[in-house]
Amino acid sequence: MSIAFTSIKGTTFYNSRKAYAGFNLLTPIEGEGVWLIDMMGELVHYWGMGYRPGCYGELLPNGHLLYQGKIDSSPLAHLEGAGGILLEADWQGNVLWEYRDPYLHHAFYRMENGNTLVLKWIVVPDGIACNLKGGFSNCDDSKEIWGDCIQEIDPDGKVVWEWIGHDHLDPEVDEICPLCPRTTWTHANACVEYPNGDILVSFMKTNTLAIIDKKNGHVKRRLGSGEFTHQHSPNILDNGNVLVFDNGFHELYAPNVMSRVLELNPNDGTIVWCFGESNERHLFYSSTMSSCQRLPNGNTFICEGTWGRIFEVDQEGELVWEFVNNFPSFDTSPTESKSSPVYSAYRYGLDYSGLSRSIRKVGQRQISPAAAKRDDETAQSRSEIAGY
Repeated sequence: MSIAFTSIKGTTFYNSRKAYAGFNLLTPIEGEGVWLIDMMGELVHYWGMGYRPGCYGELLPNGHLLYQGKIDSSPLAHLEGAGGILLEADWQGNVLWEYRDPYLHHAFYRMENGNTLVLKWIVVPDGIACNLKGGFSNCDDSKEIWGDCIQEIDPDGKVVWEWIGHDHLDPEVDEICPLCPRTTWTHANACVEYPNGDILVSFMKTNTLAIIDKKNGHVKRRLGSGEFTHQHSPNILDNGNVLVFDNGFHELYAPNVMSRVLELNPNDGTIVWCFGESNERHLFYSSTMSSCQRLPNGNTFICEGTWGRIFEVDQEGELVWEFVNNFPSFDTSPTESKSSPVYSAYRYGLDYSGLSRSIRKVGQRQISPAAAKRDDETAQSRSEIAGY
């Protein structure tokens, strides 16, 4: 079972012979910065960004940190995933690029051409909103229903491409989860670029992934149809498949609500790999947030966001590394930290170009035979305390 509820924090398990060596980037959702830690959970670098996270930060290949901050005065700051400002900072935390829009939310994606994809809230016209299926209305809800807009922003902040959801989605097909309020329609939480220019988008409230033709905006394909619910963090794998974190929230027909990580064939939506439902020892659940990443050695890196638990499993589903977030949130000091939720986490290998040379040297020392033996023994003693 998951040890997300244990008092043990930091790295609780580490099999250095099977884990993919590198550094881990995490953004505690209740903090104001981004933390880079080594395999033993020790802090090696910190970026203080001055804004609470809209969701997360990501380390780019050029060594810069791309981070979405939350502006509390923005008109939709009360909505989940609200942002408002996108910052690109160097290794020392100096802001090199900034883009502001009060309607930014959730995710961003730095494209191969140097531009950036962003998600924005946009009001769904009344004529479409009244025909939307699903969801429920609260007396406290505003009259507007907010949909999604995807924009491509160049380095000068100019919008060079735009996709407006209500122009291309179908109110009859793209139905809001019946257990969700009708405040938002699709509630996108991720956007990723395909090599051919198509865009993969995660629509959380309709429980679907959509592949959008960038040339004409048409939805080429929808993945979902009950296979997953309230999903996050779709990744396009080298084999063309899609890896996604299935939160399992509001799953109407599941006997036991648990989260999963799925690898999907995008052509027909079939599940070709699954972690989380057949391994009772490592069951996990996060109703919101969370992420997944396929590592170069075939392992899978998973962030169980609600509980701040980050772990790695091999291709057979065996645990090879685990960390429970112990970095401070707003109401704790560094010496009195509590586990804090993490929207998403990333593992960067020792050869990743975005890591500074000095940081990579630290990593190389950590995987020496003597260091690996020491770290295995330390993590094993922690795992025994945690009950493994």
